[in-house]
Formats: sequence, C-alpha cells, structure tokens
Amino acid sequence: MLLDATFPVFLVKPMANTRSRRVCHLLLRFVAFAATLAAVIMMATSHERATIFTVSFEAKYTNSPAFKYFVVAFSVITVYGFLVLFLPAKSLLWRLVVALDLVFTILLVSSFSATLAIAQVGKKGNNDAGWLPICDSVPKYCDQVTRALIAGFVAMIVYIILLLHSVHTIIDPLLLGKN
Repeated sequence: MLLDATFPVFLVKPMANTRSRRVCHLLLRFVAFAATLAAVIMMATSHERATIFTVSFEAKYTNSPAFKYFVVAFSVITVYGFLVLFLPAKSLLWRLVVALDLVFTILLVSSFSATLAIAQVGKKGNNDAGWLPICDSVPKYCDQVTRALIAGFVAMIVYIILLLHSVHTIIDPLLLGKN
C-alpha cells in the first residue's frame, strides 16, 4: 500500500512487530496459566502428619481459610487463563479481557497477601498472641506451601505485566486516534 500525505503514518503497524507482540503476549499468558496451575496443585496437595507430645495432627491447606481462599481464587484464575489462551487475536472480547485482567489481578494480589500473612505466622509464630510456629513440626508441609507461594508470586507478577500490556495495547490506539 502506498502512503500519501493524508494517510496517518501511526496507523501503519509493521507485521513483524504485531506478530512478535502477539507471540510475547501468548507466552506471558501461558506462563501465567502454568504458574497459577502449579500454585493450585502445590497448595492443594500440601499435607503432613505430625505428633507433638503424643498429640497427632495433620497440617493441610483446608485448615486455614486463607489457604482455601488461595486455592479457590487461583483455581478460578487458572480456568480464566486457560480460556483466554484460545481467544482469537481479532476478537472484540479483548476489551473485556482488560477489565477481567484487572479484576483477576486484584484477586491474585489479595489471595496471595492473605496466604503469605498466614504462612508467616505458621513459620515464625506470634509471641504477642501466643501462637507457636508449626514449621518445625511439619517441615515438608511448610516447604510445599512455600513453593506454592513462590509460584503464586510469579503468577502475580506475570498478571501485573499482562495487565499493563493489555492496557497499553487497548488504550494506546484510542489515545493516538484522538490526535
């Protein structure tokens, strides 16, 4: 296509740039999906039985409402991440995806924060409240929760990057069109 003086140059996008952006975007979405899936699997399978002073107990994620919230929130986000992977590039639903990315990023941050706070209490205890640390008694459980939190942190960072990328991709053309 030949460009004349009346055709805005900023509307011309190089094909390689568009394709590499799409590949990068899909790669980020796949990493986010994999990280949320890994976090859910690691948290949901975390359990260990221990005996302290002839009292036996089992540490598992269902013992803590924050850990349950983590599993439910990350499960929902995993399903969302899987579905978005198959959304066509030219679909008008991408504008909805920006809003959903924002909602799910907020959900990720809140569930991760709640879980991290409870995990910190489990690891260090709280002397003022009289809560003893449990990680000395159930180290495998705590290691599994730590791995789930690391995967959750990776997912959270990737979703923040995806949110920024989505906002830039959707909003930037709208701003350029107003000039």
